[in-house]
Amino acid sequence: MFKFRQSSKAKAPAPAPGSAPEGGASAHQSAGAAPRRVDPDTLLRRLEWTVIRRLDGLLQGDYRNLLRGFGLDFADLREYQPHDDVRYIDWNVTARLQTPYVREFQEDREITAWFLLDLSGSVDFGSRNVKKRELSIELVTVLSRLLTRYGNRVGAVIYRNGRLQVVPPRGGRRQVLHLLDRMQRVDEQADGKETDLAGLLKKAEQAIKRRSAIFIVSDFISTPGWGKALSLLARRHEIVAARLFDPMELALPDLGLIVLQDAETGEQLFVDTQDKGFRERFREGAERREAELRTALAHAGVDCLELATDDQLGEALLRFTGLRKRRSQLAAGGGAVHRQRAP
Repeated sequence: MFKFRQSSKAKAPAPAPGSAPEGGASAHQSAGAAPRRVDPDTLLRRLEWTVIRRLDGLLQGDYRNLLRGFGLDFADLREYQPHDDVRYIDWNVTARLQTPYVREFQEDREITAWFLLDLSGSVDFGSRNVKKRELSIELVTVLSRLLTRYGNRVGAVIYRNGRLQVVPPRGGRRQVLHLLDRMQRVDEQADGKETDLAGLLKKAEQAIKRRSAIFIVSDFISTPGWGKALSLLARRHEIVAARLFDPMELALPDLGLIVLQDAETGEQLFVDTQDKGFRERFREGAERREAELRTALAHAGVDCLELATDDQLGEALLRFTGLRKRRSQLAAGGGAVHRQRAP
């Protein structure tokens, strides 16, 4: 009996649109195919016209719900209202007056934002026209440009082929272009190892000295054990997890006989996707990973924006911002994870 070994970074190729693999043929998508490189200035100009201009107008009233400032200047005390965040209750005053009171602060709107970028081999997968890497680049372009236009600084910690690189935070359009250029570099050789997301998080904890807003942009396909590092990082910083995925990673369709290749180790498996039992085991493995991811994010109290390769980026960001706004209004503590999937 064939025994399927679930590969943590398996890449499943898809047939060309409008076609189907021939019976008995092996379909294979090369893990070493170089990703498309786009001129950073051209990409930024395109996204400024198609996405950023629209979001810049629609987010003017809700900008504070995308990222909060970190000012700690005490302003005043007032009685607690049902929509207030319970984390700001002043328990000493509440105990003395026998009425709940909350603290108000003068908020500093200047933010230093960091992008923790997982550019490992698995993000080069996309079952149709868009790969996870391309989605990651577009997300970073949009967010970094929106932030720098408000006078904020952006930096990055990049994980690529087992190596970590730090891009110090700066402001302005040139910094956005610099980030895009660094993200598209493909001159390094793969190390043949699986992604170590814990290493990326620990490096960020060392590199980021001041309280900051952090976007973790990853498919979260990694060796286990990164949850503790995430919890430690979330104690000091405001974190948003931008999880990239392709629908085929959750449920494998009937593609006939294909080769699954580990995008980082190069290991290959020849499988028959016509076998319903195999597809069911694949789905169950994906569900276990989903449950583990939800648990780790919930334990760290991190909001999660889910982006599939068939998502509309602008719509997903607007929905996520609305979700954070409602969360703030309902004052839902710090322990629940909120996941947004654009239809």
